[in-house]
Amino acid sequence: MSLQRALDLAERGRGTTYPNPIVGAVVVRDGEVVGEGWHQRKGEAHAEVIALEAAGERARGATLFVTMEPCKSHGSTPPCTDAVLAAGVAKVVAGSLDPNPTAGGGLEVLHSAGVETVDADSAEARTQNEAWRVWIAEQRPFVILKLALTLDGRVAVPGTRWVTGEESRRRVHELRAQVDALAVGMGTVRADDPELTARGVDAGRQPRRLAFGTGPLPERSELELRSGALVDELAALAAEGVQSLLLEGGPTLAASFLRADLVDKVLLFIAPTIAGSGPSFTPGLAAPVELQRLTAEQVGDDLLLSGYVHEP
Repeated sequence: MSLQRALDLAERGRGTTYPNPIVGAVVVRDGEVVGEGWHQRKGEAHAEVIALEAAGERARGATLFVTMEPCKSHGSTPPCTDAVLAAGVAKVVAGSLDPNPTAGGGLEVLHSAGVETVDADSAEARTQNEAWRVWIAEQRPFVILKLALTLDGRVAVPGTRWVTGEESRRRVHELRAQVDALAVGMGTVRADDPELTARGVDAGRQPRRLAFGTGPLPERSELELRSGALVDELAALAAEGVQSLLLEGGPTLAASFLRADLVDKVLLFIAPTIAGSGPSFTPGLAAPVELQRLTAEQVGDDLLLSGYVHEP
């Protein structure tokens, strides 16, 4: 329960901590919450420090629940492990480990100093920072493949503009508002000349809009052309601070990323339609791609299937 409270607190920092992850912390002593906090902005105190300061002397002998293990390195702020030890905490329960090779290992430091430590290895805690974790560990963006399909696997329905319904299209605009960059292939650019903006939703900022391929782009296109090898382009985007990338292109771009094993998460919006004809999504792959943690959700009349190729 206390770890869930920490996860809820972490979400309060969503959208303001970039490029840092979101983290929440709760201090519990004798079954009572005596302090809590969350990371709000880069350069400001981390969640554990805020929670421990709120607890004061009541932190001595208490249990600290935190969504990610306390950092052990000097960055914009001192190591959180120092604050935990100075507060006299008896036990630390971490929802996830830190994949950063510099900051990670905080639980080991605390355990060596005599603090009881627990790695809860919470899927929810890892998912909460899925883009950041891949960006830090793999030095590339977290790649989400989104496709709209009919029941017979078609990516277009003859005679109509849309494959899926209005609710699904709104969900896609919400996704656009949450990621750092969007991408399509040149086939989609030539066929649709898409804007790729987040419209009709609360978007604090617009994502970068990319086109993968050799070009040329239409004369007045506002997309960025990325013509290099996918691995190189993703590394360059990561170096520019792009932590998450949503692929909205057609089957050709999707197949390219899947063949290169560069897709982390798949979102399939399935319409209750049998098209009978039209282009289909049938990528040629060297081996089957199995999704983990598959979930299904009704979105209007459509079905959203989501799963991970690589768990964060």
